Amino acid sequence: MKIVLLAGGFGTRISEESHLKPKPMIEIGNMPILWHIMKIYSYYGFNEFVICAGYKQEVIKQWFANYFIHSSDITFDFTKGDEVIVHHQNSEQWKVTVVDTGLSTMTGGRVKRIKEYIGDEPFMLTYGDGVSDVNINALFNYHKSHGKIGTMTVYNAGQRFGVIDMDGTGTIHQFREKSKDDGSMINIGYMVMNSEIFEYIKDDDTIFEKEPLEALAKLGELKAYRHDGYWQCMDTKRDHEGLNKLWEEGKAPWKIWK
Repeated sequence: MKIVLLAGGFGTRISEESHLKPKPMIEIGNMPILWHIMKIYSYYGFNEFVICAGYKQEVIKQWFANYFIHSSDITFDFTKGDEVIVHHQNSEQWKVTVVDTGLSTMTGGRVKRIKEYIGDEPFMLTYGDGVSDVNINALFNYHKSHGKIGTMTVYNAGQRFGVIDMDGTGTIHQFREKSKDDGSMINIGYMVMNSEIFEYIKDDDTIFEKEPLEALAKLGELKAYRHDGYWQCMDTKRDHEGLNKLWEEGKAPWKIWK
């Protein structure tokens, strides 16, 4: 099963670094948050990734093209021409496809553009700026069990975001703006979608969280997987500093790999 990562936005709310690189390439520790997200999936045995790139997409391609430079010791032997020796290779079992899905394409349009790399199979989908300790295997098994088109991981993050209305069976019925009375569940990504979702995406201007997900909700084809553990997006400089502090102190809840 392929993992689709949305990594094409401008990241304007964390503009201190995003003028140099796309937000998913901003580092926690010495590795991009995109790498951290991929390590979460890889821990559960999911190693094939399709990255929906856009803004400064060449930075993402260059980083993966030079992966060993970031993760291993290297000898450049100029006495033997251009020989490069990689020591203690920290190799991932990954297959990574980076797709330029356009500079200003909306989230739905980005998903539509990678259809040729997915085919008719189910796939996982998440945002390139949020880390979590969500159990990916449990999420996938839940998706298989209910037979609906989509599953979305939901989380109670208080009143900061727009919220989701769902019934006791986990079926999502509508999306709405937050109110002062809410402590409701929000969409944190970590979704599973059947290939039918492509039929609900019109073009580059389609916002995935609007027409496609709202249509699934009205049809009863979208289920919620509740996550009660850790989740944090990296929206602001403060978020970035907090994630780095957890990592440096060895207290990062999303670091489930060794």
